[in-house]
Order: sequence, then structure tokens, then C-alpha cells
Amino acid sequence: MKKFIIGSNGQIGTELRLLLEKRFGYEQVLAADIVRNDEADKRFVLLDATDSDALRAVFERYRIDDVYLMAAILSARAEQMPRKAWHVNMSILHNLLELGREGLFHKLFWPSSIAVFGPHTPKENTPQFTVMDPDTVYGISKLAGERWMEYYYEKYGLDVRSVRYPGIISWKTRPGGGTTDYAVEMFHYALRREPYTCYIAPDERLPMMYIDDAIDATVRLMDAPAAGINIRSSYNLAAVSFTPRELEAAIRRYVPDFQVDYVPDFRQDIARTWPDSIDDSTARRDWQWEHRYDLDAMVRAMLTGLQKNLYPEAELSF
Repeated sequence: MKKFIIGSNGQIGTELRLLLEKRFGYEQVLAADIVRNDEADKRFVLLDATDSDALRAVFERYRIDDVYLMAAILSARAEQMPRKAWHVNMSILHNLLELGREGLFHKLFWPSSIAVFGPHTPKENTPQFTVMDPDTVYGISKLAGERWMEYYYEKYGLDVRSVRYPGIISWKTRPGGGTTDYAVEMFHYALRREPYTCYIAPDERLPMMYIDDAIDATVRLMDAPAAGINIRSSYNLAAVSFTPRELEAAIRRYVPDFQVDYVPDFRQDIARTWPDSIDDSTARRDWQWEHRYDLDAMVRAMLTGLQKNLYPEAELSF
């Protein structure tokens, strides 16, 4: 009964694969991406998942139970290639929903995003059900995806599960074109002792989450009994909210000479339409979600991981 990760080379897919292999065994996890990063990886399939025939062939070859669709063109990149982003983000999801309807797998995890919210959404403690008027290609595709997910559950009984990820912060993979990538870039610049120019305004508060919490939420939701899953579009998910200036100050506690300039660009226009904080009480009630990393714990984990693996010469004031 294999776990299948599409988009396994990405920020979340990389670490999700490691955790699933640890839990279920290397042979029970199949990975796929559009680019191969290890020629010797025998549990990897080179795959363009927008190709429905190629995707079907994988399911006909392997016995797959759970699917994790982690492939997408993210918010900032999507604004630069809107037609391609819509095609990629929607066609893979729809291909999988159809295969699920035919019974070729049992459960589908697909991540939505805080990008589904928009300029008329309440910014403080954004509720589970509220105004959703995204004005980015990424947000529009995620909102459409949520509606398709619920449709396939209601019409065909397909076991679909989703969370609305906030900005995800991790050190094992480089940022992939999201609006919140500044929060990862800051750490690299700090450890290289280089000044950083931030493209988000200094006081723009956004919901964020350390990668370990994001992976835990994903697996916890997929482990939950189906009877307890009351949201089949996508669950709100939250951990910590902060501004770029607050993150700068938190990093400077350990890298005292770190300097940041602020020159907002088009990504600030995206960020200002997103919530400041998220009410995820429904997820906490339905499947006992709880986060572990606050701002300081996240900063220490990021600095420690990057120093150990990429910047061994960096000195930190721990």
C-alpha cells in the first residue's frame, strides 16, 4: 500500500518524503517530479503529471493507497506566467481527481493556501468560512481547487483532504517562487554576513509556519479517521504570524550585525491582500492539530540547520 508524492523535489515534498519513508519504509514511498535529482533513486519516477496518460500509467503500474500532490507553480512565479500556472496547478489536480473517481487510489492530499483569501477577507483571525476573493492566479487556482475537491467528495465519495498552508519556512530546500520566500532568504543572507533587501514592507504581518509543523499537520490530517473530517474543501491552518521587521529582530539576536533594507515590489501587492492571522480552531477540534514552533524556536532551528549544513564557518550568538 504505497504512498505517492508528486512534486517530491519541492520544499514540502522533500521533507514529507523523508518522514513517510521513516514511518512506512523506503519501499512503500514512491516519489515523482518533473526533474530528476538523483539518478540512483530507484523509488523515483520522472513524471509530467499534467500528462494524464503518463500519470495513469504510474497508477496502473504501482499499487497506490495515498497520494500527496505537492507540485504547483507558486504565487510570485504564477503572476509572471499566469496561463502556465493555471494549466499546471489545475490540470494535475483534475487528473488525480478523475483517477481517484475510478478507484485507482484511496486518499488524496492536496494543499491549498492562504492565497485563497483576498482584499475583502477579514485580516485578523480569518475564520474557516469567510469572504474569499483572491486576486492572484495562484489564489484563484487554489480556490477553484478547493471547490473541485469538495465536489468530488460530495458527488463520488472520494476521500480528499486539504489544509490552507501559510508561508512555509525551511532550510533543506531553496525557496520556490512564493511571496513569503523572503522569510527563508533572510537566514541565508544573515549567515553569509550580507545585507538583505526585502521585497515585502517591514510591517506587513503574514501567517507563517516552520516546516516541521507543516509536515506534522499534513500527516496528522491523513492519519485522521474519515468520520472526523468535516471540511472537504480545505482546513485553515496556523502557527505564528510576524512581520519582516520582527523576523529581522529575531535573527539579529543571534547574528547581531545583520542588516535589512526594505524595497517593496509586486510581491508586496500580493501580500497586502492576505490575512494577518488565521483562526484554525476547526482543525484543532476535528483532528487535534497543534503547532510546536513559535518565532524564536523557528529562528533557532533555521540558523542551526543552515549553519551545520551550508555555512559551517558562520558564528552564531547562541
